Amino acid sequence: MSPGPDPATHRALSLRNRTGITHHPTRDVIAVDASAEGNTPVKRNRLVATTVASTITLALALTACGGGGTGDGASPEPDDTATGAAEGATITMWVAGGDTPQELRDYLIDTFAEENPGSTLVIEEQAWGDLIPALTTALPDAANTPDVVEIGNTQAPTFTTVGAFREISPELFEELGGDKLLPSFVEVGSVGDSIYALPYYFGSRYMFFRADIWGEAGLEVPTTLAEFDEAVAALRTDTQSGLAMGGQDWRNGISWVFANGGELATFDGSKWTSTLSDPNTIAGLEEWQQVFATASNNATTDRDLAYWEFINDGTDGEAPAAATIMAPGWARWSIGDLTTNDAGDEVRDGMADESRFDIFALPGVDGGVAPVFAGGSNIGISATSQNPELAENLLRIIFSPEYQQLLGENGLGPANADYASALGDDKFAQTMIETAQASKLTPAAPGWAAIEGAFVLEELFQAIAEGGDVEALAAEYDARLTPMLNGQ
Repeated sequence: MSPGPDPATHRALSLRNRTGITHHPTRDVIAVDASAEGNTPVKRNRLVATTVASTITLALALTACGGGGTGDGASPEPDDTATGAAEGATITMWVAGGDTPQELRDYLIDTFAEENPGSTLVIEEQAWGDLIPALTTALPDAANTPDVVEIGNTQAPTFTTVGAFREISPELFEELGGDKLLPSFVEVGSVGDSIYALPYYFGSRYMFFRADIWGEAGLEVPTTLAEFDEAVAALRTDTQSGLAMGGQDWRNGISWVFANGGELATFDGSKWTSTLSDPNTIAGLEEWQQVFATASNNATTDRDLAYWEFINDGTDGEAPAAATIMAPGWARWSIGDLTTNDAGDEVRDGMADESRFDIFALPGVDGGVAPVFAGGSNIGISATSQNPELAENLLRIIFSPEYQQLLGENGLGPANADYASALGDDKFAQTMIETAQASKLTPAAPGWAAIEGAFVLEELFQAIAEGGDVEALAAEYDARLTPMLNGQ
């Protein structure tokens, strides 16, 4: 990762769409700006109904057209008309948001044309916020389906469990990388022993801090989670958060749950069960509640904040609004002093001044690295694709050494662990790799996308941030979440 004015601008602008103002992260993936959405029960209930109905519609449509699941995620057996590569065929790949840089898109288009003479790859970009309804409409329609689809890792189970993606054969899985592919992403793209969506790229989140402010307070980088909690509480003032954290920000907040050994849900082989009332989960939620109360000046209703703006000095030199933030690694390019790039645009310098801007991994309860929520995407082939062989050829290009190297060079974690070195060897790359290795995903439950779309966890974390009784809230939300996890 070599910083440069133009790449920095590209990464900051293109990736910001996923985790900040217009969309949540890592894919962290269906959230919207709270100020735009509003927080009224009427809107939230309508979204619950719409999201669940869309999922059911997809399942029924796939079954009705003969291209869908059997209830266990099984894809249809391909017929004779869908097994060969049509001469001169055009296939379509949907990428989500601007996360795949133009350089990588051009590589895929050009390489596909070279390796598949007479055939063409078209890449279309779908906004993260529009992806779920767009897929729900397009995937069952053989005439209009994209052939290859990027999807947020938390969204994958909603589609894999209804047969929306073509099964990746064991032979193809091994050819594309096999056990070298990110295990947690393979798991979230699988139903039972069958794989339907593979890792595309990964990201992770870690702590960005003002080294000058920490130093002036006599604080060093913490080695345990308790030390971190104490440090950010000590740094808080009336005008500056020790840790900027919105009250609804469950995607960062669940790191305290994972660090304490808690889980959001478990699966017994036939049913998903919400486990907020588990003692370890309770301990994590209560610790996060204390951190929010003592370290953050943000509102209990805040979510999807552009945290990088909190750690920067103001344009007129005002002190930053926070001494510490938790954000995905690409936030680096929106942090630092202002500079002018080759195009004459004013941009941040990517934390060039290490005496003022620095990073560290959130520490675990007993040291080491705490598990954080993993960001990233999966990729799959539509079950109704009329050119599955060409789609598989595209996957071969995506999982080739050349493309995996390009992912890393552009700051996206390669799906194949053998190419993680492409991220570089500086502290940003090493911290990204360390936190990604310790990261966890949300439950691979069929109803998870509906839960995200209904902002249920945002409601829960807001109630906790407001000082609610954690055990009582956990019991209440367990009762709500268990049916939703199972698509009910």
